Amino acid sequence: MLRDIECKCQIVKNFTPSWFASVMGTGILALTSLSYSKYIPFLKNVANILFYFNIILFFVLLIPWIFRWIFFRKEALKDLEHPVLSNFYATIAVGMLVLAANFIVIGKNIAIGEIFWFIGALGTIYFGVLTPYIMFKGEHVKLDHINPAWFIPPVGLIVIPIAGSLIIPHVSGILQEFVIFINYFGWGSGFFIYLALFAISMYRFILHKPLPNTLASTIWINLGPIGAGTVALVNLTKNSYFITVKEPFFVFGFIFWGLGIWWVIMAIAMTIHYIRKLKLPYAMSWWAFTFPLGAYVAASHTISTLFGIQLIDYIGFALYLLLVIFWLVTFVKTVINVYHGTLFKN
Repeated sequence: MLRDIECKCQIVKNFTPSWFASVMGTGILALTSLSYSKYIPFLKNVANILFYFNIILFFVLLIPWIFRWIFFRKEALKDLEHPVLSNFYATIAVGMLVLAANFIVIGKNIAIGEIFWFIGALGTIYFGVLTPYIMFKGEHVKLDHINPAWFIPPVGLIVIPIAGSLIIPHVSGILQEFVIFINYFGWGSGFFIYLALFAISMYRFILHKPLPNTLASTIWINLGPIGAGTVALVNLTKNSYFITVKEPFFVFGFIFWGLGIWWVIMAIAMTIHYIRKLKLPYAMSWWAFTFPLGAYVAASHTISTLFGIQLIDYIGFALYLLLVIFWLVTFVKTVINVYHGTLFKN
């Protein structure tokens, strides 16, 4: 294992911040597997296996992540200031939010879910402010740097209410007010930041050269705020006792979900284009195929259940099968590249 690297210290030194995207992707696959277990009961076992595997995966990845800040702070800070890589730092906090949802929905453990959610929410807010701040104050960002990975910090903010809204009924007093505040702050700020970045991203797609093939998979990231935003809005509306008329929020969620259909078609078309014309070499960015699509699958199931439209669930299940393929291929490719040590080379 790791046979082709000269020094094991390279694992820590070159441990990129994007690794926790694998926790996000695995966690959402677990949640969507549980959702569709009502059609295929075996998927409930799959959900549980993925849930426990994801816990192990998170803590295994946490070790080199922490050690890098201790022993290779210069490299860690360099990535934090990079206009592309810096956006992936939020994945550790978003991964905790996804794990919080795993604990609450799959593990039925609200206590541990709350711990992961509180830490993950604060971490997500931290990176959701820090990453844009570094870009705002510097002069290092160029047009070439614009890519959908910029959506990750606002996606994290939007993800906060997915598990956070489920916590609202389990707390009371000032703590409940704090949870409500964090949830609405997360969704509101994340949604509108996403809209701004979506416009910038579209500008790059239309008026600038295509993304480099190592970032082609990030095209799928746009499904993250759409899918997570829909699920978060529905969950938040359901669990907000002060919202007496809920239907308009549900309808807006349905409309938001509709945008995702257009982007699914575009993402598939662009991926095929890269495979046929520009090649699509493996990179850690391949994990961008998983969580965003998984979030949209979850949104499809949520909207179908909410409005009783079976066709949408069929669409969601078809995309779930695509998600399984994406996760398996990416996981196997990652394991192979870890074995050869290629992921830890400069």
